[in-house]
Amino acid sequence: MVEKGKTAPDFELPGDDGKSVRLSKLKGGIVVLYFYPKDDTSGCTREAKDFTELAPRFKKAGAEVFGISPDSVASHDKFRCKHDLSVRLLSDEEKKVATAYGVWVEKSMYGRTYMGVERSTFVIDAKGKIAQVWRKVSVPGHAEEVLAAVKALKA
Repeated sequence: MVEKGKTAPDFELPGDDGKSVRLSKLKGGIVVLYFYPKDDTSGCTREAKDFTELAPRFKKAGAEVFGISPDSVASHDKFRCKHDLSVRLLSDEEKKVATAYGVWVEKSMYGRTYMGVERSTFVIDAKGKIAQVWRKVSVPGHAEEVLAAVKALKA
């Protein structure tokens, strides 16, 4: 289980812009990874819009924000364009990164169990360590809370 103070699991994933992102190449800056279940659903859209709205403030605080879901690169591109999102979206179709971060979990709805992404966010410091973790995220106000944690790292 990924937890505060531990080294963040490295990964390389394709982004919605066709360029891959390797976490270890981002050392020296703060990275925000937010895992979400599915493109273009109500909660996921709200979360992506909230992070997009605060993107300039994250950048000013020295942080890059990435959304990660099992959706395809094509799905991410369509989602980003439809909602004018500025955060980069990474495709984890094989669910390897979600598994490494402990967010690919058994869920249940209406008595049916299935595997899915538990909405979670991780802040990774400039040294590649997990600085903050949120699991089972409730979307309203979450992006602001993450921004406050990023600013606290810089203080």
